[in-house]
Amino acid sequence: MRNKARKDRPILLLWVLLFLFVLRVLGQFLVAIGWGWFLPPMDKWYSGLLAYRYLLPVQIAIIIVYAKVCLSFTRGWGLLVAPRRKLGRALLAFGTLYFAGMIIRYAVTMALYPERRWTGGSIPVFFHLVLSAFILSLGRYHNANCRESDSPPVWRPDRDAACPQPIITS
Repeated sequence: MRNKARKDRPILLLWVLLFLFVLRVLGQFLVAIGWGWFLPPMDKWYSGLLAYRYLLPVQIAIIIVYAKVCLSFTRGWGLLVAPRRKLGRALLAFGTLYFAGMIIRYAVTMALYPERRWTGGSIPVFFHLVLSAFILSLGRYHNANCRESDSPPVWRPDRDAACPQPIITS
């Protein structure tokens, strides 16, 4: 997919979002091992739904996948670079639900725990918004850069011509 103009790909935005998430994972790791004395305490970094020993490998897997996507976009070929409308729509739908869910989570948390207002418990929500912004950026790229002719036509046996019979010659 080298013919796509470089300006059409959200290269810088994807790298910035990945960098922010890497900083989050690194910050939480420093706190977990006791080197993050200058950072917020561990209870501010995550909701506790998933124990940190399970959360860290998931975060590393996300970083690897997002880095692969970023490298592909930088090169102009590879994973997820070729625009596909259905993929774009699916990513936009999922990313929108994910983003909205995190906004609702924040609003509910602030309503139930006013003492946390603005900073308490907002680190996980903010970085979920970062992750959802990555997904939304990919979805927007695929949706905006895919022409209808980029998607193969759907064959409908009831409307389209039947497959031609093979011609056997001797």
